[in-house]
Amino acid sequence: MADTALQGLIERIGADHVVRRLGIEAAHEKQLFGQGTLVFNVENWKLAPRIIETALKVTGLHGRARRNADRVEVRRNLVTSARLPAAFDGFTILQLSDLHADISQGAMRHLADIVRDIACDICVLTGDYRGKTYGPFETSLALMRDLCARIKLPLYGVLGNHDSIRMTPALEAMGIRMLFNEQEPITRDGATIHLAGIDDAHFYRTDDIATAAAAIPRDAFSILLAHTPESYRVAAAAGFDLMLSGHTHGGQLCLPGGIAIKLEARLPRRMGSGAWRFGALAGYTSAGAGTSLAPVRLNCPAEITVHTLQRLG
Repeated sequence: MADTALQGLIERIGADHVVRRLGIEAAHEKQLFGQGTLVFNVENWKLAPRIIETALKVTGLHGRARRNADRVEVRRNLVTSARLPAAFDGFTILQLSDLHADISQGAMRHLADIVRDIACDICVLTGDYRGKTYGPFETSLALMRDLCARIKLPLYGVLGNHDSIRMTPALEAMGIRMLFNEQEPITRDGATIHLAGIDDAHFYRTDDIATAAAAIPRDAFSILLAHTPESYRVAAAAGFDLMLSGHTHGGQLCLPGGIAIKLEARLPRRMGSGAWRFGALAGYTSAGAGTSLAPVRLNCPAEITVHTLQRLG
């Protein structure tokens, strides 16, 4: 059963979801084979960081890859829609994803200097705050607390496959409105758009887009926060206009030209990084600000993203 620290979350989203998430964490969070959307979960393999760093050292690329990991670019993405209310024309969203704060401390220091100077309307965090997929998370939360204190914007977030639901009370104490298959209306000059968020769909499979969309009118402009873009088909069928995700790191270690070797997700490669479309659904997959397994990047810059909504017509 869930502990008392999660009582507030239980009262909001129900005991079934919380107990289910905790049960999967207890039984499967270290599982290598057969859990989630992939047959083999390399992120749970203890030897993976050592193999990656050794291979980079042997090829003479480790120093470059290590320096790259500490740099964070600000990217900009324009989202156009005829369904966007006129009052939200020019509305801006800062997206932070895949911080993996405890193993990406160089990037976190750089990020802390950047976010203070970015003017946006809201900030969304699309999961993976902890470095490993299991184990302690106190260091990550301390680094997240410092970062969030520098962001003077309304904050919304979802959990990723590296995060424990036990992190939620601390994240919400930082001012982040964590969304668990829920939606939140955002009002501006008498008009409303809807921001929804789902729990992790990659490893824990505790997402429920139908529940998140249930209270959103079909004619309303809506945005879905989902740690992984793998749920793009369901998001499109539910009528979402925009899906903001991360998880893939854009490949993190890429061939020249940014060609990802592996995305750790089941989806078309064109959706592995940057802007994409699926039918009426616009999507964006962030390459993330942090790094997974080891603090290294090649041909795949770390990023935070400013999305600007623009009304057509």
